[in-house]
Formats: sequence, structure tokens, C-alpha cells
Amino acid sequence: MDIAIQAEGLRKRYGGKQAKDALNGVDLSVPAGTIFGLLGPNGAGKTTIVRILATLLSADSGEAGVAGFDVRRQPKEVRRRIGLTGQYAAVDERLTGRENLRLIGTLYHLGRSATRVRADELLEQLDLTDAADRPVKTYSGGMRRRLDLAASLIAEPPVLFLDEPTTGLDLTSRLTLWEVIRGQVRGGATVLLTTQYLEEADQLADRIAVLNNGGVIAEGTPDELKDRVGDDRLRVTAASAKDVIELTKVLSRFSGDEPLVDEERRTVSVSMTEGVRGIATVATELAEAGIPVADFQLSRPSMDEVFLSLTGDAPQPVAEGAVA
Repeated sequence: MDIAIQAEGLRKRYGGKQAKDALNGVDLSVPAGTIFGLLGPNGAGKTTIVRILATLLSADSGEAGVAGFDVRRQPKEVRRRIGLTGQYAAVDERLTGRENLRLIGTLYHLGRSATRVRADELLEQLDLTDAADRPVKTYSGGMRRRLDLAASLIAEPPVLFLDEPTTGLDLTSRLTLWEVIRGQVRGGATVLLTTQYLEEADQLADRIAVLNNGGVIAEGTPDELKDRVGDDRLRVTAASAKDVIELTKVLSRFSGDEPLVDEERRTVSVSMTEGVRGIATVATELAEAGIPVADFQLSRPSMDEVFLSLTGDAPQPVAEGAVA
């Protein structure tokens, strides 16, 4: 199996009197033609990894290669073969959307005709055709994000780095981007994706690495990571925040492991070795304790629970539809 992205022992330390290890020996291996997700709390090192692999930042030590080229010794060759969508849109707001894409195609020496065709194709795929000839300064935040992704795809790079590409997008725009990303992989591209949306990683990624404190603490397919959390999970949502503590006390009596508590969502979940048979008993206990619940369900572990179990932190909430 061809390996599109390889990293061994990556280390990066940011200086100053209170120097901190951003990466403390990260190993990654991403097969060609797959989507590899990077998850972790804010400050875990996800963006640092992307910047090193995209040749925008030098590692203090370790080796890394992209598309068969060494990022330290052959940065120009790496740049010819990658596309990058960062956390913030990097397009020229004075130009129109179409002009932005044609400019980038020209810089890649794609040829005038091929650039026009590719730009029009991407504008249609990302639902930007109607706005293609408007200055980007008139675009909404979500439209800029979609144009930024189009810019990274103009040269059809074999390796694509997406650093939280859908943060703040409404659901429709996010689903559009998901389909475009899947289309790139069907065409043979390799994608390294960081995201705050755990559902996004679950839906898109073939494999996921979970980072914390600058290191990889778990890696596997979404199903493999879910299996690490344990049995089926009973997830109960308290009717109000003040009931979460009492809810946790009750549920802790029905499982051998520690309950996973997400105070932001008012949910408490525990593994249920008895499965459905234990639900009636739990429901009776909650009723007798006078704890009102908003939701009550038995399911496989979610990626949220995987994340919480591995890192000890609930995923950072992202406002739905923050930009259109």
C-alpha cells in the first residue's frame, strides 16, 4: 500500500520563558487515497502538524514526507503536490470568486483554457456559480470558506490538507463540502483533516488519530475507537443542569466504569453490559429519585464519548450556522 503522508518523531517546541512542547514525538502514516482525521482538544498540536507537513513550519526534530518527498529537504516538490485550506479563508476580497480561482490556476501554470474549465467546475460544485462574478468582499463567511476550498483544489493536488474546513458553516454548506471531499478521494486524492465536529470525522475519516498534549494517544478506524470505550452506552440527558450531579450518582450504580459527563450538553453516559434488559431498572431508579430527564437512549459509543474518554475533555461546541 502506498503511503502518501509519513511522519516519524515530529517534535516542536515554542520558545519563551514558559516554553511548551506543541508536539512531543508524533508518528503518522496515511495511506494514499484515504481520509485521515486528526482530533484533539484546542492546543493539542493538530494545526502544528498540518503546518509542518505543508512546509509552512519547521519541526525541531523528526522526519516527514508527503507524496514521496521530504518536507525539509524538498519543500518545493511537496508544495507542487498539495492543497491547503487553513482555519481562515485566504482569498483576495478585491477580486471576484472566478478571478481568484483563475489567478491561482495561472500561478500553477495550468494553462488558460484548463484553468477556465476547472474554475467553472469548482464554482458549480461548491454552489458559487451565481456569485462567481461578485467581489469576494461581498461574500458571506461561509461562501469565502467554500471559495477557499475551491482554491486549494484548482490544481487537483494528490494530497489535500484541510484544517477545520467547515467550522461555522451551516449544515447544508457542510454537507456540500463533505461530498466534494469524498469526490476528491474517489478520484485518488489523500486528505488529512482536522475538525472540531466529531460527527464529521466519524462520517468522513477512514482512520483517526486522537492527539492530546502534543502526542498521539489513540489511533484506529472510527469503529475501532468506539470499541475501545466499551459496551453499549446508556446516554441520559438531564432536564436541567442542576440535575446532572444526581443523575451521575444514580447511573454510576449500574456500571463498572466511571460515567462520562458532558456538562455542556447535560448528558451522562455509562456502559451497559446488560444492554436493553438494564434500561427498565435504570428508568425506575431515576423515577424514584425524582430526576427528570429530557432524553434516554441506548446506543453504541459516539465519537463524542470516545473523545471524552480518551482526552478527559468534552469537544468544544461550535455554533451551528455561525456563517452562511
